[in-house]
Amino acid sequence: MTKVTTGTLPQLTLSRNAVDFIHDRDLEDLLKPRPPDAGRVHAVIDRSLAKEALTVEETAVLLRADDPESVALIFDAARRLKREVYGNRIVLFAPLYIGNDCVNDCVYCAFKRSNREVVRRTLDEEEIRRQVQALEDKGHKRLILVFGEHPRYSAEHIARCVRTVYTTRHGNGEIRRLNINAAPMDVEGFRRVHEAGIGTYQVFQETYHHETYGRYHPANTRKGNYLYRLDALSRAQEAGIDDVGLGVLFGLYDWRFEILGLVTHARHLQQRFGVGPHTISFPRLRPASGVAVEQKYFVSDHDFKRLIAILRLAVPYTGLILTARENADVRRTVMEFGVSQIDAGTRIEIGGYTEAGDAQCMEREQFQIGDIRSLDEVMRELLVDGYLPSFCTACYRLGRTGEHFMEFAIPGFIKRFCTPNGLTTLMEYLTDYASPETKAAGRRLIEQELAAMPEGAAKAELADRLRRIEQNAEHDLYF
Repeated sequence: MTKVTTGTLPQLTLSRNAVDFIHDRDLEDLLKPRPPDAGRVHAVIDRSLAKEALTVEETAVLLRADDPESVALIFDAARRLKREVYGNRIVLFAPLYIGNDCVNDCVYCAFKRSNREVVRRTLDEEEIRRQVQALEDKGHKRLILVFGEHPRYSAEHIARCVRTVYTTRHGNGEIRRLNINAAPMDVEGFRRVHEAGIGTYQVFQETYHHETYGRYHPANTRKGNYLYRLDALSRAQEAGIDDVGLGVLFGLYDWRFEILGLVTHARHLQQRFGVGPHTISFPRLRPASGVAVEQKYFVSDHDFKRLIAILRLAVPYTGLILTARENADVRRTVMEFGVSQIDAGTRIEIGGYTEAGDAQCMEREQFQIGDIRSLDEVMRELLVDGYLPSFCTACYRLGRTGEHFMEFAIPGFIKRFCTPNGLTTLMEYLTDYASPETKAAGRRLIEQELAAMPEGAAKAELADRLRRIEQNAEHDLYF
C-alpha cells in the first residue's frame, strides 16, 4: 500500500499501484478549437449506437462538435441509445442526510468548517428511524445516505446507520437498496461498510482539473489531497464494492474538460477492475448559505443538455443520475437525453423529512434544491410523460451487480428483468401510496406496457404477479 501525507494530517493509505491518471495538458489538447469533420462525428456516434464505450479521444470529438447540425445528431443519438438500453424506465430514490459536521473547507459548500451560518447536526439512531419511516410512508424503497467528512462519521458509524435503515420498517414500507455518499476511506473502512450491505458507494471528484481542485479545496484539509480522493473508488473496488459512482460538480471548471475527466476515470476503473462505474452524477452549482462562488464556468441549460447527451453516448451502460438540484422544468426537458435515475420528494435539511415545511431552510442544507415536489407529484408527471417509474432492486439482491450486471446488460438481456420488475414495484406504489390521480395514470401505463408485450408464459406470469400485488396485498415479487 502507498501512503501519502497532507501537511500535518495523518498519512493516507492509497490502493495498490495507485496512480494519478488525469493528465491536464493531454485533456486540454483534445479540446483545442478544431471542429471535427462531419464524417468523424458520424463515425463516433455510430460506434456509440453499437453500444461500445467511447475512448477519451472519441468523446472529445463530440465535445468539439458544437455546430447546430452536429448537436442535433448527438441529441437524437442519445435519445435512441437511452431507449434501446433503458427503455422508458426511470429509477427513483431519495437522499437522506445523516450529519453535516465537516473538517474540510470547500469554497462552494455550505457545510465547510469555516461557515458560521450553517446549523450543525447529526441524527441519532432514533432520529434516523423517524426519517426512514417518513420516507417509507411516502413509498420510497431506495435511499442514499449522505455524510459530511468528519472523524465521527467513521466506517463503523456508517455501518451502524446502514443497519438501522435496513431494520426500520413501517406499514408496508421497507428500504431495499441503500447507497452511500461519504468521505473516502481506506480499504479496511470500505470493507466494513460493504459488509453492512451497502449498494453503490458514491464519491465526487468535484473537479478533475488539478489547479482548480487546489483552489477550491485547501491543502491543509483531507479533501485537499487530490490523489487520495481520485483513488477512492479504486480502494472501494479492492474492498469488494463493485458498484461505485462517479461525479463532478459542474461550474467549477470548463464542463468539457470535466466530461473528459469522467470518461478517463471510467475507463481507468474498467481497465483495472474489469467493470466501470455503476453511475455518474452531474450536478450543477447551486446557491448555498454562506457561499459565494465565481460564475465564470457556470453551465447554461443548453450546454447542460449537451453534456448529458454526450455522457450517454460515451458510457452507454452507466446509469446517469439527475438530481433535484435542477428545477422541475429543466428536469423534464433533459430527462430524454439519457437520464436513468432521479431523486424525488427530496429534502436535504438534516431531519427534513419530518421537520421541514414547504419552504427550504438554507442554513440547514448543503445547497438550495430546485425541485421540492412530492414523490407522488413527480411519479404522476413521469407517468403522464410515458416513463415507467421504478423502485426495482432485484439485480442487487440476486447478485447481478458489478461485472455480473454488465454481462447481463451488454447483450440487452437486462430488459427481461427491468420492465417486469419496474411494473411490479410501480403496482406496489399505486396500491399502497398513490393519490387517485397518480393511481389512474399508473394503471393506464401498466395496461399499455402489458399490451405491448408478446403473448407467452412471461407475460402471463407478470400479469399474475401484478394481480396478486393489487388484490392480495402481496409484496416484493421480483424476477
